[in-house]
Amino acid sequence: MEDFTNKTALVTGGTAGIGLAVVRRLVQEGAHVFVAGRRQEALDTVAAELGDAVTTVRGDVTKADDVENLFAAIREHGAGLDVVFANAGGGEFAALGDISWEHYSSTFDGNVGGVIRTVQGALPLLTVGSSIVLTGSNIDVKGSPAFSVYAATKAAVRSLARSWAAELIERKVRVNVVSPGPIGTPGLSGLASAPEEADALLEGLAAGVPMGRLGSADEVADAVLYLASDRASYVTGAELYVDGGASQI
Repeated sequence: MEDFTNKTALVTGGTAGIGLAVVRRLVQEGAHVFVAGRRQEALDTVAAELGDAVTTVRGDVTKADDVENLFAAIREHGAGLDVVFANAGGGEFAALGDISWEHYSSTFDGNVGGVIRTVQGALPLLTVGSSIVLTGSNIDVKGSPAFSVYAATKAAVRSLARSWAAELIERKVRVNVVSPGPIGTPGLSGLASAPEEADALLEGLAAGVPMGRLGSADEVADAVLYLASDRASYVTGAELYVDGGASQI
């Protein structure tokens, strides 16, 4: 188990799926967590569950004013940041020939621009020995029909982590990527073109995993907490795949 007692963390996209699983684990291990998300109702649910161990901040990481408000709230708390989990993002299917400029720009702004805004905003608050974990995807090394723009954004996130790890090493700040495969979350089910097709989508994705099943958000959270913890003190610039072997076998 990792110990985050008296640590302060930020999790973007922290109200559901992998983000929420990480928030819960950080709180369980003693951290105070700033939870950023776009939906107030979901933030209120997290606050009701976890109480004073979390501070929720509504905002969209693609909007500069929202990001500034987020870090103003953290500064008001009076503590530095020991952990940043830049997790907000998402994607939609768009086959080659049907990729609109809006699809391209919104996917890159959410998955790449949002990560850049989050990490740059956190820089003045990062403590010595702090950890940044970015959410990637195993799709950065796999071809996936109709998901090319999303895959490109996650390849960009992987590249950012390498460069940022080099830039921040003198500050003793580590930067790593956790790259899930198909994880059983509401976001994955939401990729189906219709609700009645969700089960077939999930079954098809599970069939493509060597371990024969979808992963869980808690399994990804285990990897995130490892990378964020002092147990990973000699790990930076790395990508940890949590995908049942799909990217490696």
